[in-house]
Amino acid sequence: MTRLGFRVAKNWDLAAKGFAFAAAFGLIGAHALPAHSGELEKDQLKFGFIKLTDMAPLAIAKEKFFFEEEGLQVELEAQANWKVLLDRVITGELDGAHMLAGQPLGATIGYGTKADVITAFSMDLNGNAITVSNAVFEEMKKHLEMDADGKPKHPISAAALKPVVERYRAEGEPFSMGMVFPVSTHNYELRYWLAAGGLHPGYYSADNTAGQIQADVLLSVTPPPQMPATLEAGTILGYCVGEPWNQAAVFKGIGVPVITDHGIWKFNPEKVFGVTAKWAEENPNTHLAVVKALIRAGQWLDDPANRAEAVKILSHSAYVGADEKVIANSMTGSFEYEKGDKRPAPEFNVFFKHFATYPYYSDAIWYLTQMRRWGQVGEAKSDDWYFETAKRVYRPDIYMQAAEALIADGHAKKEDFPFGTDGFKAPTAEFIDGVEYDGKTPNEYLSKFPIGLKDKQTVAGNEVVGG
Repeated sequence: MTRLGFRVAKNWDLAAKGFAFAAAFGLIGAHALPAHSGELEKDQLKFGFIKLTDMAPLAIAKEKFFFEEEGLQVELEAQANWKVLLDRVITGELDGAHMLAGQPLGATIGYGTKADVITAFSMDLNGNAITVSNAVFEEMKKHLEMDADGKPKHPISAAALKPVVERYRAEGEPFSMGMVFPVSTHNYELRYWLAAGGLHPGYYSADNTAGQIQADVLLSVTPPPQMPATLEAGTILGYCVGEPWNQAAVFKGIGVPVITDHGIWKFNPEKVFGVTAKWAEENPNTHLAVVKALIRAGQWLDDPANRAEAVKILSHSAYVGADEKVIANSMTGSFEYEKGDKRPAPEFNVFFKHFATYPYYSDAIWYLTQMRRWGQVGEAKSDDWYFETAKRVYRPDIYMQAAEALIADGHAKKEDFPFGTDGFKAPTAEFIDGVEYDGKTPNEYLSKFPIGLKDKQTVAGNEVVGG
């Protein structure tokens, strides 16, 4: 039998036990899955991705034959931008895709495109950074605390950017920065960083989806691979994006990364693998096989001995298509800030450790709180709304079936997975501003921020009203 035709037998008794465990999750329950025999409903699939290093689990699952060992023939296809990618998943042109963590949530609540999209697999932790132009960084340096060797102390607060923005405003010039999509992790990370430093990143409203109401810094969408060129042209003065497009700015000598998202929110979830709810319902066995293959890819990627090979694979034009040296700068345990200032960053990209691949409800709820904070969710919502929305989109029940099957297959150990969790991470204050986040109290969390909507506030015209 060829590798392509090889199908690993599924132990559905163990998978059933995984579902029973999921049903005991407690606070917001689990979904009932249809009975199945283990036969794949569909074995030829096409998945989309954007040219970023965090698409790596897809590339590795294909190149290391994890998809094939699950009986799947998978084609991977780069997409022009995040909107096109989402639209093609919704229309069925793609079976699934590498997605921004906020995309399935945004689609489900009807922000932008309305569709039922789910995720049963979190692709990675960390992986983004914020970069500013050389000229802006020179101005910021006047307000930074330095180490004994004369290099800036990290993480760098946006408080150092505030006087630069104020100078631009005094001179009648806008201060513009780029992010990749309105419901992107990058948008929320950039907004969080700016607000923590006393800069208002602007509100959205039902009538104004630019997100620049009352903004000190004007944020706009730029596709990831175009970020360095847009910065070099002076159209934007900084951006938040995934790798390798921050390190590309360093290599080109046009910009300086000032903070990684690890410094904004330690071990933040970054991308997910998304499919429509309809596709998942029609192809439960295929979906499970995909998640199994992606979990194995995450395991492979987090073995340090494999990172150099991963860099070579990702550098291929069919995947990220960037120079190996640029990709390696962040993928192999270090990160370069100002040119020549390379620092250890062993967990800049995490693909499996810290239960990175498990789709936590609390991660979903954090993104929903940021949608509310900046006006994409225009009206106050109950805590239960956050819980129920997370439940509709994030599917740990499917993930745990895949985990049980991998343990039965001998490809994983029980300790690799968060058995016993209720789907919520422990409260954490590991944010740049030290504000504690508890996913079980979303409205209380929102009340802690001096900048951002809270309680019954909403945006009408250019004003915040209510209370």
